[in-house]
This record gives sequence, structure tokens and C-alpha cells, in this order.
Amino acid sequence: MEVLSSVLGVLLAEPCRALFTFLRAKIKNPFYFNANLRALHKDIEDLMERRDEVNEHLEPAAKVGQTALPQVRQWLRRVERFESEPQVRCFRGELDLSARNRASSCCLHFSRLSNQVAYWLNEARRLRGDAKFLEGVAGPDPFPVRSEYIPAPTIDDQATASRNMAKVMNMLSREDMKRIGIWGMGGVGKTTLVKNINNKLTSPSHDSFSIIIWITVSNKTQETESELKKVQKLIADRLKLTLTEEAWRQGLMTEVTLKVEVLNEEEAWRLFYKSAGEVAILGDVEPLAKAITKECAGLPLAIVVVGASLKGKRMVELWKDALNALCRSEPLIRGRIEDKVYNPIKWSYDVLPNQCIKSCFLFCCLFPEDFKIDVDKLVMYWLAEGLLEGHQDIEEVMHRGMTIIEILQDCSLLEQDNRSAVKIHDVIRDVSVWISSSLEKECKSLVRSGIGLSQIREGELSAESYKRVSFMDNQIRELPNVVAECPTVSTLLLKLNKEMVEIPDQFLAAFTSLKILDLNDCYLIKSLPPCFDQLVELRALVLHYCKHLETLPPLGALAKLQVFACSESNIVTLPQGSSACTVETSNTLVHRMKEFKKFKLSIGFPSSNHFFLARESKKNEILWGIRVWGERMEWLFVNTTSINFHICEGLDIMFDKLVANSDEVGCFDTVQIIYIYSCTDWVGIRNNAKFDMLPNLEDISLFNLTRLSCISDLALPLGLKFSRLRCIYVESCDELKYLISLGTTILSLVKLETIQVYYCTQVEELLKFDQSSYPDSVFPNLKKIKLSNCPMLRLLSEENVACPCLENVYVQNCPF
Repeated sequence: MEVLSSVLGVLLAEPCRALFTFLRAKIKNPFYFNANLRALHKDIEDLMERRDEVNEHLEPAAKVGQTALPQVRQWLRRVERFESEPQVRCFRGELDLSARNRASSCCLHFSRLSNQVAYWLNEARRLRGDAKFLEGVAGPDPFPVRSEYIPAPTIDDQATASRNMAKVMNMLSREDMKRIGIWGMGGVGKTTLVKNINNKLTSPSHDSFSIIIWITVSNKTQETESELKKVQKLIADRLKLTLTEEAWRQGLMTEVTLKVEVLNEEEAWRLFYKSAGEVAILGDVEPLAKAITKECAGLPLAIVVVGASLKGKRMVELWKDALNALCRSEPLIRGRIEDKVYNPIKWSYDVLPNQCIKSCFLFCCLFPEDFKIDVDKLVMYWLAEGLLEGHQDIEEVMHRGMTIIEILQDCSLLEQDNRSAVKIHDVIRDVSVWISSSLEKECKSLVRSGIGLSQIREGELSAESYKRVSFMDNQIRELPNVVAECPTVSTLLLKLNKEMVEIPDQFLAAFTSLKILDLNDCYLIKSLPPCFDQLVELRALVLHYCKHLETLPPLGALAKLQVFACSESNIVTLPQGSSACTVETSNTLVHRMKEFKKFKLSIGFPSSNHFFLARESKKNEILWGIRVWGERMEWLFVNTTSINFHICEGLDIMFDKLVANSDEVGCFDTVQIIYIYSCTDWVGIRNNAKFDMLPNLEDISLFNLTRLSCISDLALPLGLKFSRLRCIYVESCDELKYLISLGTTILSLVKLETIQVYYCTQVEELLKFDQSSYPDSVFPNLKKIKLSNCPMLRLLSEENVACPCLENVYVQNCPF
């Protein structure tokens, strides 16, 4: 028995000791939970301070060609892994000293939590102890490498991205190519593309470059320039290829640019399926998965993140909720979508030059998805909101507006649809709705456009201090009779609610600070409420296509009104409070209201006999859908700086009469801009002027003139020399063969800066010379040429034409 006891004692001693140690730890860790948690907080902070110290020593070392020692690099990677652990992040920021009390209701959970704290405390102390680095942190790089592999998602299964990479690789093979710019909207895959290019060049089969350098450019200009100079000095002649991430400013000029476009439908679905997994093709889930993919609008970052967030989710309800959230432009899963998709895209918004431009951009989210936003109307909205203050006339306003649009397009926040319209990408719009509804108090918006609403919920407008409200493009029939005061709302868009029959007086009276009211295409409205004269801040009133609207309330109190548009309405009597100067016709009465400080007037009637203009004004005028050949129109050209002929009849006859009477009326030196849209009965001008009738013309835009073969067909009869012309825009002129013919009248275009030609299916070349001799410099100031979808275009000109100031050439779907 004694022997047996001795044997059992020997056999059980070690297990019992281990068991005691285990139980002691289990009991000790919960007992010391608070103390361990405090110690963990302190040790983590000490560790992060030590890491920052090491990095601070590495920065000056890198500038003199030294790199981190191997043990330092390994330690920094360990610290990075430690810091990224979810539990460590939780203990650092979210778990306070009352956690024990909160967890005490579940002993098992509290025990596990205590053990985790103890474990990470030991890890933090081990890392802190390994950070002594007696030999220093940096030294000469003993094995300089030609390039470094950068982990990145493959693009081999994406045809568009693969084509883009092939284009870049081909450009890199050219000796004359020094700088290549790759650009596109946030999340479209620019960084992924460049990482794949880097990795392809890293392979032994590509040895064209002696060294490849990846640089992440800071958004601090002075730092960037300083660091680049030091890098240049360091690598000197060895520098062959530099890959720059986030080339955020145009100061880094490129010789050629490549825009990264979104994925097509098939590529987008393949990428989503790859991210979401097999669950995406289950019977009830697949239609929802494809609808969600469509909502991501071809943006790779959105597709990957949304797909990954739904991976393994088999409940159809979760997929329906995700689709509804995307359709409502709401973050799908709070935190993940914002961090992974919205915030990277928001960076493009954050770096916009000023708050005014940011506010202009956020206005665009008021329109429905895939909506073509008319440029002129968009600028008008900005003007009425007070975003373009300080500009004296419509030309200055439009110039500033176009500059802002160009800035937003350069940042890939807006896309050009055609000459007169822009679009906002669906995901970019979702981000802008998110920003304007939750982050920007100055532009706080309620966006309910294009979602099929039939009514406005009670209390929806009173919950927040909104500045902008959009219910456009819905099926709203009735508005609430009473709403709470909305004293901060400056913009109210109700346009395209074609079933709306009435605007209650008490509804409109709630918007005491309203600057913009847009009722465009509200067909059934017959009258406006009496409270209208209380909207003393109103600057823009848009009543286009209110076909049943017959009367207006008194508008005399609206002294700040700048824009009044009522074309295609049925107004037969005008309001009280107007000035005495009126013109009355058989069915229409139009008043000139001296109180109006108008920048733009847009009125359309059956013929020019029903059109009246304030003769003393110098402004931009639109003639929409009228017959202009019925009477002499000299008064129009004398009193305006910009004329827009939109679907007008008899335009060539009108010009013939102007030429015939030119000796009597002289030239029209006030006109600077002419825009002719879809005047399809154009035949030609028979008479020829003896002098330049539009000597100060700066901008000419022609759209859908189906019988025009050359701009000279319009210019020569009017004697136009284009001596001040800065911009030419031509679109959808199907019989256009040449843009301009240079000869006896038009010798050169010395002021011309921009040529844009789109969708002209028969144009063969831009310039045709009618004589053997021509000036050495036809285009001394030409800066930009944009050509798109001209399948017959062979060349710019048969002659060698110098363009010494040319900065930008954009060619798409043109064979030459």
C-alpha cells in the first residue's frame, strides 16, 4: 500500500501542480481585472509612444539613404499586428472600468474577459521589453532591391482593368513617355491598378527599369515638394519609374492621362459573386444580389465591401434590407460601409478648395439617381442660394458656375453627360446624401427625390433644421395642409410631381426663408396660394410646364427675385404690384417688373408676337419653341449679351432679314454668346452682310442642326470673322463635314481656346483651307480639344497647323 501511495504521489504531483496553477490563474485574473485593465491601458500607451519614437528616428535616416534594421522592421510589424487586434482596440477605447459590473451577470463571460486582458497585458509588456535596440534603429541597406511586391487584389478576371493595365504597360515601353496620369472617382480602382502594374514590373521578365519607387503623396503641398526633391537627389540618375499614389493636385503634371472607368454589368456581377460567395446565386437571393450589384453602379470598392458584408447571409430578409438601404442612399451596415466605401470617397469632397464649392456639390444630391442635371439650371440654383455672390451679370455668373463644375469634374465628383448637362454617379450621390443629411449642418438636406412617394409623412419636415428639401420626381398628389415652421429651409424642389393638384396656403407659409421654389412640370396646379407675397426672400421661381397654371398671386413684395421662368404655362393674367410698362396681346400679357433684379428670363409662347423683353436690360435671354420669322428681331440682338434659340422655327429666315436690314441697324456688338438647339428646319442664309454683324461673339454652340455642313455656312452670310471667338461647341450635327473653312473672311482664330465636337457622324476634318496661303499661327491660343463619337473623322487638318498653347486633347471613339 505504501508503495502504491508513493507511486500515485509521483504520478499525480505534476498534474496537480499544473491544475493548481491553472485554477490559480483563473481565480487571479478576475480578481485583478481592474488593475490589469489599468495596466493594459498604460502599457499600450507606452508601447505606442515607443513606436512613434522609433518612426521619428527612421524618418531622418531614410532621407540619407538608410533603412530600418531587420529586427526593427520585425518589431514594427508585430506592433502593427498587436494594434490592429479587435480585442486590443476594444480595450483601448470602448471598455471602461465598470466593465466588471456590466459583465458580472455572466460569470463565464467575465472570466473569459479577464483572461483576455491578462493575455494582452503580457503581450504588450513583451513588445515593450523587445524595443531596446541597442544597435540603433537604422543603418545602410545592405541589399538594395530594384522593386518591392505590394499585395493587391488581382485584376486578371476584370477585362476593363486588364485593358487599362495593358494600355499603361504599352505607354511605359515608349521612350518618349515621361509622365502618365491615372485618374477617376474614388473607389473606382486606381490604386489597385497601379499596384498590379508595380507587381507586374517586379517580375524578372520585366527589366526595363533599374528601380521602381512607390510614393504616397501627402496632401500637404510644402511637405510633398520638399520630400520629392530629397527623393530626386537621393536616387539621381537611377530613377526610372516612380509610382505615385493619390496624385491629388494638378501640380503633378502628366503628359498623358488614363481615366479608370467603372465596371460594366458583367464584370460587376462577377466581382460581387466573388466577394459574396455561393450564397449570391441561391434561388431567392440571386435577383436581390443582382439588384444590389446594380445599385453599386460598377464601383469596385462598393461592390467588394457590400458583397463581403453579405457573405454567408442566407436570410432573404437581410438581402432585402440591404437593397432598400442602398436605394435610400443610407449606409448599409453602420461603420463598415462608411469606413470602407463612404469615407474614401468623402476624401475627394474634403479636399475641395472651399466651403462654397462643397455646398455647390452637395446641391447635386437633391436630384434623383441617373438624372441629367441641366448646367444652366444648376448654376441658376447656386445663384439663387447666394453661392455665387459678388458677380454683376449673367456672364460672370455662368463663368464662375462653369469653373466650379470643371473643378467638380476634375475631382470625379461630377460627370459630363453632354454640353448642357452633368450627372452624378450613383454611389457618389449616396455619399453626398450621407454627408448632407448627417455631417454638414450648413447644407443639411432632406432628400426624398425619385423614390415613388405618394405623400409626405406628417412631421417629416419638422424633425430637423433642414436647409434644402427635395421631393422632386415622385407621385405626390396632395401636400400636408399644416406643417411645423421650417424657418431654415432655403430650397424647396417639388418639380416633376405631375399628379400634384394644389399647394396649400399653410404649407407654403411655413417656409419663411425660402429662396428657391421649383414647381417645374407640376402639370395640374392651377394657382398658387395667397401667402406667396410673404416669401420676401424668394430669388428663384420656376414654373416651366405648369400647363394649367392661369394666374399668379401678387409678386410685388418679391424684391429679391432674380430668376422667373414660366415657359409652357397658361398664364393669361399677371399679378398686381408690377410696374406700369406692359405689353398686351390677344391671349398673353407680360409685364416688365422693375422690382425684379433678373439675371435670366425664360418665356415661351407660340410666336414672337407674344414675346416681350425689358428693352433696357442686358442679360441672357432664352427663346423657347417660338416662330422667330414673323417680325423683325433686331431689338432682341440690341438688348442682349447671350441668346439661346431652343427649338425655334424659321431661324434662317430671321437671319436673312437681319442681313437684309444690316445697313439700317448696323452690327450687334452686345452679343457675346449664341446657343442654337435643335432648329431642324434650317436651310441656309441667302443674303451676305457687308461687315461683321457680331464682332464681339465669344462663344458659339450648335446642337442638332441636321442640315448644317460647316459653321462657315452660318458665319459667311453674317460676315463673321470670329476675331474674339473663344469657344466652339458642336454636337449631333449629322451633315457636318468640316468644322470651319478658313479663307477670305475667316483667316485665323487668334482668340480661340476650346474646340468641342461630339456625335457628328459625318465630320471628316476640323479645318479646311480654301486658299493655298494661310497665317503661320491659325490657333495661337488654342488650349483644349475634345472629340468624341465622330466615326468619320480622319484628321484635324490636311495642313500642318501649329498649336503652341495646347494643353489638353481628349479623343474618344474617333478613328484617326
